[in-house]
Amino acid sequence: MELLIDDADLKVIEHIYEYYPVDGVTTNPSILAKAGRPPFVLLKEIRALIGEQAQLHVQAVAKDAAGMVEDAKRIVAELPGNTYVKIPCVPEGFKAMRQLKGLGIPTTGTAIYTPLQAFLAAKAGAAYTAPYINRIDNFGYDGIAVAETIQDIFEKNQLPAKILAASFKNSEQLLRLCRRGVGAATAAPAVIEGLVKNPAIDAAVDAFVEDFTQLTGQTAMSRL
Repeated sequence: MELLIDDADLKVIEHIYEYYPVDGVTTNPSILAKAGRPPFVLLKEIRALIGEQAQLHVQAVAKDAAGMVEDAKRIVAELPGNTYVKIPCVPEGFKAMRQLKGLGIPTTGTAIYTPLQAFLAAKAGAAYTAPYINRIDNFGYDGIAVAETIQDIFEKNQLPAKILAASFKNSEQLLRLCRRGVGAATAAPAVIEGLVKNPAIDAAVDAFVEDFTQLTGQTAMSRL
């Protein structure tokens, strides 16, 4: 399962990249608005930081298909590399996805709350589909179950699209999707760091170092 950072803070992205094996960055208009900087200036800095091979997902903001296509052309022109244009899974979005597929511009179907949205996005040519796990839970449904149903649909209908699960509140949700073998997940930096935040882990590492220090008087083998 690919793992991406759902954030636009350069310092935070740099920190996560330094320590964790992530595959790219996802953004949306709300994340960019929170940063309070000109969108393409910030996005270009993110692209420069993560490199052209890493995934960068950027959302079109127009509400009609023609506008989405024009947004997509601008996005890939400004942000060369492994860039995906996020398109909402609504009728105008499906129309845009089909046109962008013909233009060779990869897309990610977003704002997914139901399996059939993902099915239609995949049929329309989306490379990724992004169900909102925690938001689905907040509506009284099971976000993980929705993602698992989407995975079953893709596998049984031989659709090449991948899931890019989004909107997580804890590492357990990520674990369940990783175990199911979905294509990708994007999570906030705090959720990514929470994957290994465990007092028992820290205690085990500290005990190993203490035992080694008592034996040798050193805290690293390189000092022997």
